[in-house]
Amino acid sequence: MDGVIGFIQDLGPNLQLVLDRMPMILDGVFITLLASVLGAALALVIAFVFGLALLAKNVLVRGVARVFVEFFRGTSLVVQLFWLAFVLPQLPYPMGFQLDPLLVGVLALGLNYGAYAAEVVRGSIGSVPTGQYEAISALSLSPARGMFRIVIPQAWALMLPSLSNLWIQLLKGSAIVGTVTLYDLFFQVEQLRDRTGTWFAYSFALLAYYLIAWLIVILMNGLEIRAKHQIGRGPALKESWRSLFRAPGSTPGGGRTARVVRERAAVKAGTAGEGGLA
Repeated sequence: MDGVIGFIQDLGPNLQLVLDRMPMILDGVFITLLASVLGAALALVIAFVFGLALLAKNVLVRGVARVFVEFFRGTSLVVQLFWLAFVLPQLPYPMGFQLDPLLVGVLALGLNYGAYAAEVVRGSIGSVPTGQYEAISALSLSPARGMFRIVIPQAWALMLPSLSNLWIQLLKGSAIVGTVTLYDLFFQVEQLRDRTGTWFAYSFALLAYYLIAWLIVILMNGLEIRAKHQIGRGPALKESWRSLFRAPGSTPGGGRTARVVRERAAVKAGTAGEGGLA
């Protein structure tokens, strides 16, 4: 109780300290966003590469992908971060080299969450109705062209809610990059704690991370609405903008008939065929 009373009494001076340190706090927010965005981009690339590899017909390719995914899902993000920061430089030449702290954070986040996202990609592609694969054969499309023109656009709409949750987890996981001398938001909060005390500093951190997480939710909901609209599963973004503020995966799905699916698949296939003839 005394802590709560002290928190209220010191609120004014603490807010002034936040304003005084705002340039450093904003620098920390920028580093957090940069590490999160770059880590998410790397994770997305890894997710598609290894997610598709998990579906490959070649046993060796599937085996390598499975080992990669299980290794990075089964080991701690903190251990991976410390290994890249402190063990990698001690390896014998030419394997050992020093990485920039930002690159260490991006690699650790990308590898760890990319392994989780690979399973999302694999599961989403596997959830596309088998009739779509039959349509690829009926339209004489190559497996690769059919995958990227017909299957992945439908799987993309399915995987976005799960990816949204993963990117929020990645944002929260980025708080550990300060342990490798990267001056992110949490590092700046720790500096603020020395001046304001525990209550205010960590309450400020909760609010800051929450606001950034909601920005991610809004962005990913926008992508989900757009992806659903492009395959005939929902309204356009301008017609359902309120859905931007819903929880991931709760955007309007709309209805679609088999005729709509066939028509859109035929349009995509026709465009692909024209491109191939050109």
